[in-house]
Amino acid sequence: MELINVVIDNKAIEVPKGDTILSAANSLGIHIPTLCHLKMSGNDYKNDCASCRICVVEVEGRRNLAPSCATPVTEGMVIKTNTMNVMQKRRTIMELLLSDHPKDCLVCSKNGECELQDLAVQLGVREIRFKGEMSTYKSDHSTSIIRDMDKCIMCRRCETMCNSVQTVGALSGINRGFDSVVATAFEQNLEESVCTYCGQCVAVCPVGALHENDHTWKLVKDLANTKKKVVVQVAPAVRVALGEEFGEEPGTNVDKKMVAGLRKLGFDQVFDTNWAADLTIMEEASELKNRLERHLAGDKTVKLPLLTSCCPAWVNFFEHNYSDMLDIPSSAKSPQQMFGAIAKGIWAPEEGIAREDLIVVSIMPCLAKKYEASRDEFKVDGNPDVDYSISTRELAKLFKQANIDLMNLPDEEYDNPLGESSGAAVIFGRTGGVIEAATRTAYEWMTGETLESVDFKALRGFDGFRSATVKVGDFDLKIGIAHGLGEARKMLDKIKAGEADYHAIEIMACKGGCVGGGGQPYHHGDFSVVTRRAAGLQGIDDNKTMRKSHENPYVQSIYDNHLEKPMSHKAHELLHTKYFAKHKI
Repeated sequence: MELINVVIDNKAIEVPKGDTILSAANSLGIHIPTLCHLKMSGNDYKNDCASCRICVVEVEGRRNLAPSCATPVTEGMVIKTNTMNVMQKRRTIMELLLSDHPKDCLVCSKNGECELQDLAVQLGVREIRFKGEMSTYKSDHSTSIIRDMDKCIMCRRCETMCNSVQTVGALSGINRGFDSVVATAFEQNLEESVCTYCGQCVAVCPVGALHENDHTWKLVKDLANTKKKVVVQVAPAVRVALGEEFGEEPGTNVDKKMVAGLRKLGFDQVFDTNWAADLTIMEEASELKNRLERHLAGDKTVKLPLLTSCCPAWVNFFEHNYSDMLDIPSSAKSPQQMFGAIAKGIWAPEEGIAREDLIVVSIMPCLAKKYEASRDEFKVDGNPDVDYSISTRELAKLFKQANIDLMNLPDEEYDNPLGESSGAAVIFGRTGGVIEAATRTAYEWMTGETLESVDFKALRGFDGFRSATVKVGDFDLKIGIAHGLGEARKMLDKIKAGEADYHAIEIMACKGGCVGGGGQPYHHGDFSVVTRRAAGLQGIDDNKTMRKSHENPYVQSIYDNHLEKPMSHKAHELLHTKYFAKHKI
């Protein structure tokens, strides 16, 4: 690596040739404010449009100020980041940004977490000297995401995330000058576009232009309604991220505190989505076993590879982009939807509760789960299996509004029968976890042997697109794993081109899996936060006595009393679904 010499604020340093001024300054511990810049650690992409100009610096010999995020260093460059001229220009730029920005900060969804707001404080802006016409755009309310483009500052982070990282292509900058804005093709609503609702655009938006469709007030009204029985399920990734909102380190498992908090909010029963994850493995592992045995017997009609189907953003992406491959994914519903189907189809009747009187709420790290719960195929006579989903961020906000001191609550356990789970279920929340859980069960079912070591470490890691071969008896099970929709596209394109051969594939829409979901606490580009959450889940699995889904006694009981066996007719009715080709412009 070729090194060059630069001087920043009178400090000499050697930096790699090609580095930006911003990167060089960061290596010296010199802070330069940014808004549009986005470079997520652990990934090879960045948003380098240099549109906000907040990061300008002086470069000796250059007449104008240079945007530090997009200006490469050169040999002997002398840079000043803190002159009065630089400070004055940054403040003026901030005033110009604020002059075309709504002033409803008190009721904004990002109030308290807004990077524009924080930077205005940092720069000491207490008045806005510039006034004039303000740009206005229509708001767009979808099931999962709300776009309030009046608040857009054209940083274009969402565009980079949607196009470069996720390769979805739902958002792009349009128009010029004062009328420029980030929008969908032909300015459609999100629900009419190719948006997958992964929520990664929301995760990187520095202001309130993109935010989740908040269901907390709906939840409050349901909890206050004495005529309704309200139950809740909690996804695995929530328990290792929620604590961040209360001062805990990423990866800290707060599930027992969370259960106590949910009961204090007024939920009648607090259940665990992990129970439904074990149920999912029963169906998905059975489906994998069935396809592999038929394949080995020479059945040419078998569709391989089997694709996991737990991630609704990935399913939506698949329906939009690979409609010619809709018979390949597992038909098993996601754990969220399996839970809802069992809760309303089996548990409620046993408890003497009418379907319409039971409200099933899910706490999810994912904004696409809001969309998934609303899909028509997951309704019975118009009544949804899961009434609505709220994000980890929404739950944290509700705890704070209710003055619940989460970390000082006593530990409490989930309710049964829908609360007991294995270690295999909890790793659903990290990349590689679903396929590892399925492999633990499929191995025993295919070989008839007890699996002594359940840790398939070859399936772990954070490479966006990785492959592994697992020995199942005498059979080499070829597995592909992708996290991030851009990596999923690479994998599927290789399969379509005949360049890759797998028996099973796990795909998650978000980097790191559900732990990096669009509804989790904001990690501001620090991917180490995501990896620590994943490590937290793995720690829970490691310390479980029961680590195989098919050993869960409450799951076994459901089959014994109601479903007969995995892949039975009754199981198909309740636990399986179909996929549909989506219109794409």
